[in-house]
Amino acid sequence: MEEKVLCGASCYTKKFYLNPEFEGLPPMIKDELKILCVMYTEQVSGTIQIVYEEDGSLRIDVDHNDNDFMYDEIGSVLEVKRIQRERRELFEALETYYKVVFLGEGI
Repeated sequence: MEEKVLCGASCYTKKFYLNPEFEGLPPMIKDELKILCVMYTEQVSGTIQIVYEEDGSLRIDVDHNDNDFMYDEIGSVLEVKRIQRERRELFEALETYYKVVFLGEGI
């Protein structure tokens, strides 16, 4: 098994991506993920992806183009830490969902 992208957004394409495998998530959760990703790209620039690791834990990957002079590296680190802190419950629920639905683990 390998890691799987849950969702992501890019300031360059002005698009949000939700992996079709997760269309079954409640609309409120999908909206929250969209807002979270798009707000990151609007505030910091670059791209963001929320990725499931093999064990079902979530991580946040960020990147930027080398010629993106609007990208705020320090702001990026601070924003990712803020997201992890403020959205801890959401991430824990999404990890549980993934472990039960995709990995077949019990609750």
